[in-house]
Amino acid sequence: MKKNAYKENQISKRKEYPEKVFHGIFLLSALVSVLSVIAIIVFVFSKGLKPFFGDDAYSFLKFITGIKWDPGHDIYGVFYMIVGSVLATLGAIVLGVPIGLLTAVFIAELAPKRLVALIKPAIELLAGIPSVIYGAFGLGIIVPLINKVSPTGQGESLLAVICVLTIMVLPTIISLSEASIRAVPKSYREASYGLGASKIQTIFKSVVPAARSGILTATVLGIGRAIGETMAVMMIAGNNIGGLPTSIWSKIRPLTTNIAMEMGYASGRHQDMLFATGVILFLFIMVINITLIKLTGKLGEQGSRN
Repeated sequence: MKKNAYKENQISKRKEYPEKVFHGIFLLSALVSVLSVIAIIVFVFSKGLKPFFGDDAYSFLKFITGIKWDPGHDIYGVFYMIVGSVLATLGAIVLGVPIGLLTAVFIAELAPKRLVALIKPAIELLAGIPSVIYGAFGLGIIVPLINKVSPTGQGESLLAVICVLTIMVLPTIISLSEASIRAVPKSYREASYGLGASKIQTIFKSVVPAARSGILTATVLGIGRAIGETMAVMMIAGNNIGGLPTSIWSKIRPLTTNIAMEMGYASGRHQDMLFATGVILFLFIMVINITLIKLTGKLGEQGSRN
């Protein structure tokens, strides 16, 4: 009996050993993303906060409220970049969300299967196009068109950035919104039809409200894509060294573009200020994401209660 119990104990230990090994592997894999975020935060913040401390410290208030960036004269102001980034992202979302949502509704609820089989691959292809190609498209098509109607006589502008970013966020918004709409149970539609609602009324009164959590998630990811875009924006924004944008025809210099344009040759305080720009961008994105995620969660809870 003792021998049998000993053998069973050894067999169970042998079975538990691989499970413990795989459990450790899974745990390590899960920690990689967390450790990566921590490493990025520590590195960027240690470099970005350096110029605001010490004997030769630069005024943080001057940095955050300045409307001119001129490293040659030791002038570093990013407020006009923040404004440009916000306006470009806001414009792209204002245009992109309605277009993306209506497209998602059409694909999920209205379009015949043959047309869906044609549209969906096109959207997936749009998502896979490199950002530099979007920039080249904007520089070759959108900028000349804007140049013809702009009162300033220049095509590189906030409007050009908004147009390109709108196209770039569409695949994310369409794909996630469509998946959310398809996930709505059929009983919602049947109940709406049973009350005498038309198909369009059912879509916009029952289906879309039920899928609003997923639609807001798509919007959050779209905002992240828009505000973090660099290469395409750099080619069409104009990248002025100072001045707040006063209209959609004004040139802008987003935070991401500023870092990408100058990091390759910057050194000393100039380089540290670029990292400080990265800190502002990081905090800016974190605040937006946390706010929208909380809003999405609250709306999702309200939807489930209703």
